[in-house]
Amino acid sequence: MNNALRITAFAAALAATFGTAYGVGRGVDPLVAAEDRPAQQHGGHGGGEEGGAKPAADHAPGGLQISEDGYTLDLATPTVRAGARTEIRFAVKDDSGRKVTAYQREHGKELHFILASTDLTQYRHLHPVRAADGTWSTPVDLPEAGGYRVFADFTPAAAGAGNLTLGADLAVSGAYRPAALPAPGTTAEVDGYRVALGGELRAGRSGELKLSVSRNGRPVTDLQPYLGAYGHLVALRSGDLAYLHVHPNEGGPGPEVSFTATAPSAGTYRLFLDFKHEGKVRTAAFTVRVAEPGNDDGGHQEGGAGAPAGHAH
Repeated sequence: MNNALRITAFAAALAATFGTAYGVGRGVDPLVAAEDRPAQQHGGHGGGEEGGAKPAADHAPGGLQISEDGYTLDLATPTVRAGARTEIRFAVKDDSGRKVTAYQREHGKELHFILASTDLTQYRHLHPVRAADGTWSTPVDLPEAGGYRVFADFTPAAAGAGNLTLGADLAVSGAYRPAALPAPGTTAEVDGYRVALGGELRAGRSGELKLSVSRNGRPVTDLQPYLGAYGHLVALRSGDLAYLHVHPNEGGPGPEVSFTATAPSAGTYRLFLDFKHEGKVRTAAFTVRVAEPGNDDGGHQEGGAGAPAGHAH
């Protein structure tokens, strides 16, 4: 990959005071499963304590490796062009080099495909289609050039196999304009919805995050299940894009959705919340600064409201 594509412009944000950033709210284009129903209890795709996140001490963050436990992510489309609708193709191969064709269904899908720019300003949560030979494909239209990371979140059907998140680099060609992380804040605006973030994300310890959805000043109490849950949350660590995917705690259809999660380390994280209302999935994004363990200030959400954000393509 061209090194210039991998330059990120938000290193200065790593030293920012603790807080959350205004959200980049975007509509996403996943294929919604027909069997969507709210689950009574939700954990991360890989299980683990409370919200599916394991402490950093006994489990490495997902997405940092292209191979793990005998499985490899084979990205057949390592380069796409910015602003052009392109098909990304990939496969998961076992330790014999064969394409995997049997998966356990997790939240209505065999595989969840996450795509994010290395500056964390672009994000997609996609659900590709698998061909009979094990090749996955999904259309994507990325408006900004630069370095990206893709994540395949899945559980093979083979006996004894556990949940895995494998990652690979993707280059998006075109004129590259670096972007900084958004300014601190506790709210995100997307398509007329306001999402407020509370609670804390802590390093090495479980913490509860609470996200409340409202519109026109009124709480939204009829969120719809999306892939079996009232909300999905993905956290990516800035710098290396370590991946954390958790699901809501038990609860109703809004206005508040709570998650229990553990950050693998101190640092700056970008949180992406997918929620569904009136038949459309939208994404609200926040930036969170996680302090070192033992720092009482770590994880508390502070700062002002953010500005309205744009939409995804």
